Amino acid sequence: MMVGDICNITTGKLDSNAFVDGGKYPFFTCAADPLRINTFAFDDDVVLIAGNNAQGNFHLNRFRGKFNAYQRTYVLTAKPYYDLDYIYYSLKLELKRLREKSQGSQTKFLTKPILNNIGIKYLDYSEQQKIAAVLSALDAKIELNHRIKAELESMAKTLYDYWLVQFDFPNEQGDHYKSSDGKMVWNEELKRKIPLGWEVKNLTDITKVSTDTINPMNFPEKEFKLYSIPAFDETGTFIIERGEKIMSNKFTVKNSDVLVSKLNPQFNRVVYATNDKDLICSSEFVVWRTENKSIKNYLYMIAKDAPFIDYCTRSASGTSHSHRRVNPQIMMRYLVPFYEDVVYKFGPVVNSAIEMLARNSVESQKLTELRDWLLPMLMNGQVTVRDMERDSKSNVLNSIDSLNAPISIKEIQI
Repeated sequence: MMVGDICNITTGKLDSNAFVDGGKYPFFTCAADPLRINTFAFDDDVVLIAGNNAQGNFHLNRFRGKFNAYQRTYVLTAKPYYDLDYIYYSLKLELKRLREKSQGSQTKFLTKPILNNIGIKYLDYSEQQKIAAVLSALDAKIELNHRIKAELESMAKTLYDYWLVQFDFPNEQGDHYKSSDGKMVWNEELKRKIPLGWEVKNLTDITKVSTDTINPMNFPEKEFKLYSIPAFDETGTFIIERGEKIMSNKFTVKNSDVLVSKLNPQFNRVVYATNDKDLICSSEFVVWRTENKSIKNYLYMIAKDAPFIDYCTRSASGTSHSHRRVNPQIMMRYLVPFYEDVVYKFGPVVNSAIEMLARNSVESQKLTELRDWLLPMLMNGQVTVRDMERDSKSNVLNSIDSLNAPISIKEIQI
């Protein structure tokens, strides 16, 4: 069956510059994520497909509710007896083929005739619903993890700002230092006031930079967990790669490490290392190594802080905007106000949130890998939901729950 036979297809009517910052409704353009706008033209259950993209990556979105759309964004609804979620997941499989069939030189276009003639495997409506339900459950869990991650990041940042930016950390009497008129003194290096008795240190005074390396090709059969820039941008965590396929030396990564990308520092690629075995990373990361857990947590928050990102971005150099790097020696000259007792107290306060963030990223990656493996298998009939329910040795349905048991914010002790 063809998309044009099973879907009603229309497009938006607006120019892409019609967006409004902070608008009330989503505004779907050809970008991966929607912008915002104050008016809506649609109120429906839809699949949206970008009609053009410079790289031929025609982004898909699934949405229910009020929204607006760019004039080159296709809006699809399902005809009777066709499941829209099944259509959405079927179309995800066609992304490579869409790129191959795209037209145009500077910008590649997905035309209406091409979209109409994309083939989707016919299944009974009940089978469509079963397949869509499995894949939707995985996506719902991944989305839940994203929301929890955002909340954890916000929580940790708020605590960091209170304690180490605004200096309202608990003093010896349990009062907030600055709010209770704790003495502040001007610091010429930082060009700001800091608490009396605090030092100013650069990062080299606080942590080491590890340059320990390994040649994975010496271990061709071993499966390494590799942090690389492309993998991090796609998944937010590591990928698993056999040593024989890793063509250059990599830094070793320990549980004590925080990884900070020197490439395009404005993207703020930061990794809080877990206790997984065989972790390695590309040389695009600078490996901050400390054996003190409180210092590790403190360093992670520094790396995520806007002033540090701005410092590295301004210090970066390179021949092209997309490949600017900050020299690690310059990165490590970054200055911070420092008082050991407060930092050592702060570390345990944010520990639960930061560790959960790291665990959350790994779990989301496992769920994504499972979804991406299941998608073609289910659509091509190599695996059926009935098979999954019957196979007690590799029950994928159970593994969905075990991989990502609901994470509760209540687990965090602060």
